[in-house]
Amino acid sequence: MVVAQVQKPAPQFTIVGIVNGEIQENITCRLLGKIFSFNDALDEFRALNYEVLAASCGSEYAHHAWINTPRNKGGLGKETRPTIISDKTRRIAKDYGVYLDLWGVLLRGLFIIDPRGIVRQITMNDLPVGRSVKETIRLVTAFQFTDENGEVCPANWKKGDKTMKPNIEDGQKYFANDD
Repeated sequence: MVVAQVQKPAPQFTIVGIVNGEIQENITCRLLGKIFSFNDALDEFRALNYEVLAASCGSEYAHHAWINTPRNKGGLGKETRPTIISDKTRRIAKDYGVYLDLWGVLLRGLFIIDPRGIVRQITMNDLPVGRSVKETIRLVTAFQFTDENGEVCPANWKKGDKTMKPNIEDGQKYFANDD
């Protein structure tokens, strides 16, 4: 079994899912995450050249019904725009390390996969706590910045904040000027 690891190629899959409210085959992966909050921030992710996929062990037919049920009635609602993939065999959940065999449930996982197919970040939470959309956007932005500039983004870095070059001399300068 392949399990997702940071700095390694993402486990690959092609699967059936719901795209723009319709069942579609041959869907592949870039970013997996939670649906409601990520739906609301989808334009921000697309502006960063990232797509959001939501994965569930339900069938594509269950997802279709879920999307066609209004949010106020317990569904996702027709305004749902991210692709929802159907992992009926739980292969993707196992490959990404979020499946708990003993209980037959999935942890809340989020995976940032860069355009080269490399896993850059993994967030995995216990069932009662979700993931942060703002933090995910910050991380995607930071990975893009470091890839383009070869610099290091320190903790809590946001676009426009200072960075450091990955060597001792420049690191010392960075910390000497730390406010």
